[in-house]
Amino acid sequence: MDTIDKVNNLSKFDFISIFGNVFEKTKWVAKCAYDSKPYNNFEELFAKMIEIFENSNKENHLKILRAHPDLAVKEKLTKDSEKEQSNASLNECSNKELREFKKLNKEYKKKFGFPFIIAVKGKNKNEILNKFKKRILNNIDSEFKEAKKQVKKIATFRLNEIKK
Repeated sequence: MDTIDKVNNLSKFDFISIFGNVFEKTKWVAKCAYDSKPYNNFEELFAKMIEIFENSNKENHLKILRAHPDLAVKEKLTKDSEKEQSNASLNECSNKELREFKKLNKEYKKKFGFPFIIAVKGKNKNEILNKFKKRILNNIDSEFKEAKKQVKKIATFRLNEIKK
């Protein structure tokens, strides 16, 4: 998408098709952003989508957090998640690493009620595992805040990919 004019002229269907996974499997954010068109620039669109997320209630935050996949598993991923995890080499884990991710995924979900979320762009498997081990020790309030922060980072990365 090379100009904001093209975005502003998209049909609702096309807009949601393009921006509907900026927040993992959460088309309603894109629907709300569509209703706020036109935008003067991409930054305004990005800010609006982040604002919609930030202003949603805790229940909607939890739905968005729970829409994220576990890391390094062979489940059905969205194209965006598959690309992001692949770029971090999470699709090339050794058996030992897979067991460790599986164990941490299970423990983390049991403790917090949502999957471990990290913006994996620019990180490698070891960095991700180390963050995982550190963050699983957090309390629920600080981890909920951190997970939302990571969701916003992921959304920003995805919006920048769309902008290209």
